[in-house]
Amino acid sequence: MPPLVINLRKASDRRDLVHRAVQTLAEGKLVVFPTETVYGVAASVQCPAAVDRIYAAKGRPRDSPLALAMKSYDDAMDYITGMSGIAQRLARRCWPGPITLVMSHGEDGSLVQNLHPQVLQAVSSEGRVGIRVPSHPVIHDVLRMLSGPLAFTSANLSGQPAAVTGEEAAKNLSDYVSLVLNDGPCHYGQPSTVIAADAHGWRCLREGVVPQSALERYSSMLILLVCTGNTCRSPMAEAILKGLIAKKLACTVEELESRGLRIGSAGVAASPGSAASPEAVDVLKGQGMDISGHRSQPLVQDLVNEADLILTLTNVHREAILRTWPQADSRTKTLRVDGGDVSDPIGAPLDVYRRCAAQIEQALGERVEEIVAELS
Repeated sequence: MPPLVINLRKASDRRDLVHRAVQTLAEGKLVVFPTETVYGVAASVQCPAAVDRIYAAKGRPRDSPLALAMKSYDDAMDYITGMSGIAQRLARRCWPGPITLVMSHGEDGSLVQNLHPQVLQAVSSEGRVGIRVPSHPVIHDVLRMLSGPLAFTSANLSGQPAAVTGEEAAKNLSDYVSLVLNDGPCHYGQPSTVIAADAHGWRCLREGVVPQSALERYSSMLILLVCTGNTCRSPMAEAILKGLIAKKLACTVEELESRGLRIGSAGVAASPGSAASPEAVDVLKGQGMDISGHRSQPLVQDLVNEADLILTLTNVHREAILRTWPQADSRTKTLRVDGGDVSDPIGAPLDVYRRCAAQIEQALGERVEEIVAELS
């Protein structure tokens, strides 16, 4: 019996289609979904027989594991225990989006290991599992209504080109799927990039939408130094931290990015494009550091989401960040390990700036070891 094909672009009530898809999956049937990459075929992990049917539908070898489609980064963190820092960075910065991360699913406490044995065998290989968070709104809405993830893979016969339209997907798998949600051609029209990530680094298992150059940036550690206007304390802190870590790693400041580290600064009340204060420029020039090219930037949501560590010059700055972005709590600390403040030197004589820079250097010196440890 051919599948029911529904054109999402002509649907009057998308919520009804979401409910229909959820019901179809709950009944142990297969559903084809559009994604931003290619069309995918899915089964509920609560229905082992349906997961097994995906292999028959595609003619897929049994030793080729399926991915798990989840609704969010937080959901993935619940299923994977001990996700490495590199994997967390890639997930936080790329999901929802066209990247599949292959990771160890952790110890006995991971939710992946609580899956039905037949399902676990289908999605896991050598203790690793591939996780994807698609960005298409329909599959996201369906995942929000399910009690678990979906077993997920491209909606094509094994070894054949991926389906980039609903019609192609329906033709490929017509004897096995019950519902096809057709949303026209996929945005990218090519598969997701598949990345294996662990504590030692990452490697590309399959080239796809996201190129190597972008992955290098997404996988690097980002540290933000934050003050108020981003014209004196935080630019000094940025330059000083770069120098301290470069010395520790025995490299130049310019080589830090190739070592997987980016360091920047921002202000909770900054106007974009302002130069560093002349006093801050003079003080650091005397220490062999040039911040004359610095331009201020406001702290915005994208920066907060991307940052692995946010170091604030005072407690007031930390509190301001957490009022707006409480999800950044575990990543936001005061620059001083003892929780004290670094006072604002703005408008003060040059000697005050020198004392401020010395205080910043001392405080950052106490954090260098933990930062370098995170890079290894």
